Amino acid sequence: MDPFIRTLPKAELHLHIEGTLEPEMLFSLAKRNGAALGYASVDELRAAYDFTDLQSFLDIYYEGAAVLRTEQDFHDLTWAYLQRAARDGVRRAEIFFDPQTHIERGVAMGTVIDGISSALDRGPEIGINGGLIMCFLRHLPESSALETLEAALPHRSRLLGVGLDSSELGHPPTEFTAVFNLARQEGLHLVAHAGEEGPPDYVWQALDVLGVERIDHGVRAIEDDALVARLAADRIPLTMCPLSNLKLKVVDNLAHHPLRRLLHSGVKVTINSDDPAYFGGYLGDNYSAITSALGLEREELVDLARHSLEAAFLPETDPVFADFEHQVGASRLID
Repeated sequence: MDPFIRTLPKAELHLHIEGTLEPEMLFSLAKRNGAALGYASVDELRAAYDFTDLQSFLDIYYEGAAVLRTEQDFHDLTWAYLQRAARDGVRRAEIFFDPQTHIERGVAMGTVIDGISSALDRGPEIGINGGLIMCFLRHLPESSALETLEAALPHRSRLLGVGLDSSELGHPPTEFTAVFNLARQEGLHLVAHAGEEGPPDYVWQALDVLGVERIDHGVRAIEDDALVARLAADRIPLTMCPLSNLKLKVVDNLAHHPLRRLLHSGVKVTINSDDPAYFGGYLGDNYSAITSALGLEREELVDLARHSLEAAFLPETDPVFADFEHQVGASRLID
């Protein structure tokens, strides 16, 4: 990785903690918890990561998540990610988690939240702080999301916001209006996956019906000029994930990725890693891959990193902003 990319302070805003479960840790946790696996070895599991679309990935993703059972499991998973992210220059991590995936297996909400949060509490030891965003699974009915929100409210102080993920096609944002309204009333930030496999209309719905503050992915927004203009005018961040888009065949080649066109259209684009254990790269890898594919210049990389911090749910007085400007200034002096 270019040292310039690594040294830029940045935020990661689209990261599913279950998607950081590396095969080695998956096998270790399965052994710890006596969980059966459908794969005989790490190599066999990695060989299964040849996805044809989002659903083919989700099938393996949910199978892997089944080894997460105790508070210590969630702590260990999160701490491993934070250490890796800190090496990529991540100073802020707003982490997604999918409680419905775990609750349906009998894992308590508190077990999940306390385990992840205990690792986040240690983040400042390595120069990184974070927050927790609870995502609702859109392939399940809204009634399940409402139950999940109710179960999470005793842990409200640990939650930064709520999101919407899982299978997008056939599950428009409008199906989750009530739960997002309730989350807003609780003072939670709102984000949602839209425009990954779903059409640009899903992005419009996420903005105008759910009232989200960030769009996760938003790749297909490029198909709608009016939508691009809206995103630019309202400074709505897109949390884009290049390697995920390539692995899941949202784009056939990173050279065709719309990130640069959206950036130059005035959209607040950010780079993130989504599910890095499954898609072949953490945040630095995503920066490097898209930089190589699109020929991004240093000023564009600075804009992308700055956007990530501006899009984070952080006060403008947070020291990371001053650190960012200092680092950018120092790099220009070196050049």
